[in-house]
Amino acid sequence: MEIIVNIDGQDIPFKSSGAVAKRYMMQFQRDLLKDMLSMGVVNIDFEKSTDLEKLQWIRDNIDFNVFYDIAWTFAKTANPSIPEPLTWLESFDTFPIYDIIEPIQELLSLTFSSRKK
Repeated sequence: MEIIVNIDGQDIPFKSSGAVAKRYMMQFQRDLLKDMLSMGVVNIDFEKSTDLEKLQWIRDNIDFNVFYDIAWTFAKTANPSIPEPLTWLESFDTFPIYDIIEPIQELLSLTFSSRKK
């Protein structure tokens, strides 16, 4: 699955594929599933949350470094020509986690979901 998210006036593609977890491990030497679960990113239902609840959840649960690393991994999967993480993040004046956490959460859910019924 691929999505486009507008960040700082730029349309940035993010893509989930079978290579995401491996790319994350190769780049950051950490396990994507463990990092996801440590933040609880797949557990919150933003559609049923108020803005204040969302902000409190983000403040209490999100490790910004891990979130940026996950976002970079999905962006790199969509566009192999993007630069290394710090250079990529420096290309934005703002990188609003509040606005992009829901689309990233959707990609994370797809990455580790099952197709069994």
